[in-house]
Amino acid sequence: MDESSTSGRKGNLTGTARKLKDNAADWHNFILKWDRLNDEGSTYATKIVNLVLSKEPVKETSVLAGADADLAVTLPTGADTLRSIKALEEECSKLQEVVEKMARVVSKMEKIVSSERGICKLETFRFGAKGRDCPLFLSWPSSDFADVSSRLCTCYRQELALKQLILQELAHTSDQQLSMVYLSAWLYQPYVDDQTKLLLESLLLETGHRTL
Repeated sequence: MDESSTSGRKGNLTGTARKLKDNAADWHNFILKWDRLNDEGSTYATKIVNLVLSKEPVKETSVLAGADADLAVTLPTGADTLRSIKALEEECSKLQEVVEKMARVVSKMEKIVSSERGICKLETFRFGAKGRDCPLFLSWPSSDFADVSSRLCTCYRQELALKQLILQELAHTSDQQLSMVYLSAWLYQPYVDDQTKLLLESLLLETGHRTL
């Protein structure tokens, strides 16, 4: 499924079913955008670490030699390789812009949660606490959509808070090991785990965006 079109969407869906299916597609698109921003931010964060550590007297020429290439940081050793304060500020500004875009993505995710909670209230009003006799799609009651959206949103809200912390601290950290912890946390996103991905895939499968 690409970002501009969603496979499996039926043109005859209306009302609640259409809204829930569109929300599922939005979740897919928002997470694609988040992942691209995460990769972009990782590049800027690595440059910031290089610039900061190049100002420190070091013996090693690289950090994590032989470790994950995604996290390798080369440290300049000569005075002629020192970067200017302006260059550091530019990379920090780029990283800040990425985090601000991530915050906007999370804000849109929160709107989906609010929308689906409203749908749940409407469904309860119309059909009572037990809900519809027949599910809108495969098997989920309407409340499951709100629950999954809420859990997804919580993951990305926590991840955003971590990104904001890394943004604040990264340029002020001259300790190599701590810098590498920040880079690893940014790249591998501890709050977005396999369970998060499974939730999204389950949502897409339930709404027909994915097929078995």
